[in-house]
Amino acid sequence: MRLRNAWVGLGLSLALVAAACGGSQETSNKSAEPSAPAATPGAMKVDMATAGTVKGVVNFDGAAPANAAIKMNADPVCVKQNKDPQFQETYEVGADGKTLGNVFVYVKDGLGNYIYDMPTTPAKIDQQNCRYHPHVFGIRVNQPLEIVNSDPTLHNIHAMPKGNAEFNNGQPIQGMKMTHTFSAKEVMVPFKCDVHGWMNAYVGVLDHPYFATTEKDGKFELKDLPAGTYTIEAWHEKLGAQTASVTLGQKETKDVAFTCKAPAAPTNN
Repeated sequence: MRLRNAWVGLGLSLALVAAACGGSQETSNKSAEPSAPAATPGAMKVDMATAGTVKGVVNFDGAAPANAAIKMNADPVCVKQNKDPQFQETYEVGADGKTLGNVFVYVKDGLGNYIYDMPTTPAKIDQQNCRYHPHVFGIRVNQPLEIVNSDPTLHNIHAMPKGNAEFNNGQPIQGMKMTHTFSAKEVMVPFKCDVHGWMNAYVGVLDHPYFATTEKDGKFELKDLPAGTYTIEAWHEKLGAQTASVTLGQKETKDVAFTCKAPAAPTNN
């Protein structure tokens, strides 16, 4: 009973903090319609008839460290919803151990003066089975992010950006939703849950649509790029970022490969 009362009290406290900082529990920086960032004079739309594609793979070199085990004993609801052992998603390698997932790949530089349509649907992050889903993803500047609590327990989502506004909202009730928009590009913005310390995620906020997150097979594809020379960056939460340059002609497809090296094994010296 003491544990249950403690959870309820914490939930009420977070709800009050959220209301004090952001107003309604259901919204945060919510706008009626998503709007693209203002374009500079002379901005063009991409000619899809001549656009090309950059695709490739993120390879993994070495033996991946074991993902840290997650202990959910602090919350009986989380224990009940996860019968099997749970692990962090830091190193999501392919079946052969030679490709890497959860890598955010995007055009870092070279786009020039273009304007892009805003997605008609929000991006989404779901707190389900006491984990964030997805773990790594991308969103556009001013595109709504729908934040959902699908669990019958208290969650909170605490964003810790450097170039956008920080927010920290509690969601003590299953099915609770809120939306948030980021006003500036930023790669990456980390999320954490202050209630469940094992919960974390990352979002890349961009002013263009050329980004992707790799699955375990390491593959990515950036479609509908105008001809040009680009800097492509691949970012991983522990292995850092690396870049590659690619020159793309009209209607051309170019392949780019990244290789992430396993971290050096710790020594006892």
